[in-house]
Amino acid sequence: MIDRPESDVDLFTTEVMKDPYPVYRMLRDLGPAVWLAKHQVWCITRYEGVKRVLGDYRTFTTSKGVAMDPAVNEATSGPGRANSLTSDPPLHDEIRRVTGAPLTPRALAEIKEQIETTARNLVDDLCKRRTVDGMVDVAQVLPLTIVSEMVGLPEEGKKSMLRWAAATFNAMGPMNELGSEALPQIRELHQFCINDAVPGKLKADGWADRIYQAAARGEIPAQQCPGMMREYIGPSLDTTIFATGHLLRHLGDNPDQWQLLRNNRSLLPGAINEALRMEAPIRLFSRYVRAESTFDEIVIPEGARLLVLYASANRDERKWQDPDRFDITRKNGDHVAFGFGIHTCAGMHLAKLEITSLLNAMLDRIARFEVGEPVISMNNTLRGYDRLPLTIYPAEVAV
Repeated sequence: MIDRPESDVDLFTTEVMKDPYPVYRMLRDLGPAVWLAKHQVWCITRYEGVKRVLGDYRTFTTSKGVAMDPAVNEATSGPGRANSLTSDPPLHDEIRRVTGAPLTPRALAEIKEQIETTARNLVDDLCKRRTVDGMVDVAQVLPLTIVSEMVGLPEEGKKSMLRWAAATFNAMGPMNELGSEALPQIRELHQFCINDAVPGKLKADGWADRIYQAAARGEIPAQQCPGMMREYIGPSLDTTIFATGHLLRHLGDNPDQWQLLRNNRSLLPGAINEALRMEAPIRLFSRYVRAESTFDEIVIPEGARLLVLYASANRDERKWQDPDRFDITRKNGDHVAFGFGIHTCAGMHLAKLEITSLLNAMLDRIARFEVGEPVISMNNTLRGYDRLPLTIYPAEVAV
């Protein structure tokens, strides 16, 4: 056993949120596991360790929550409150079978044409307007028009999905100003799930309604339905929107990579994965340590809470060569932006379908585009942009 590496850095300041990557590098250099004195938690910094934690739900459990605050974990885990992220098998598997059913590649094939048509119409509009906000006018469009409709919440719920999702992710961090301000919105979301996201008010046979259909068939306990509802409200929009924004920014900042993509669309999956690797939309979640664990002789005791730094792992020099360079030809399919193991993001196929459809439509019509300086979204858990200036040069008039 060696002395534990320790840092007094605060991962949740405005300065770190704006530019976290030098801080992540500093933590990686300190060790594979580092004690964060400011937050009284451990963090796992390197790719190998992050993947190990994510792949071992028995030792590093989510069933006691994935937030840093004990009260938030109490409210989002346990019987009647858990979703697939905050549960272990067998409950996890029961929930995932229901909420993941409309998100499989086979199920998504039914809405692929609708997504592609919406993407083409969007790009037609972009080519007319030329100067747009890459977030509101581009990245948000497919999730807000397609996903919110498929989930099938009452109208008030649709309007609040982005606000509630941002609050949910803020509450996953410490109870700083962002975390504290999120709590009233979390309570509002909780009441909505109990009182409004219910049969009769939900779109018939929408994704949310199917949760209650499964309960009626006895596949899940009825008390789990409100907690499961958050699975569609929280992560279904923000992560895809932010991933799209990151991809637009990196392709705009690296016109050579955009040209590579125009010349060879088989690189499209690599471009999406590279943006996810470079800028993980979810930068961290926490785990509860069920048994004493060792990371290169650094001992983390049973009962500890640790932060899993996805965004740090994805830029670990021990895994990636020149990790701060955006390279769509890189072998990058094993990034951890979607997680790993049983808690891998259920919506990743939908996210990739939406982003692929958007990019294909852009490649059909747009010769090049330029991006301005983005406005970073201040969120304890997410990394993304509130705004991203975008200038479009359609192929037929590009100069």
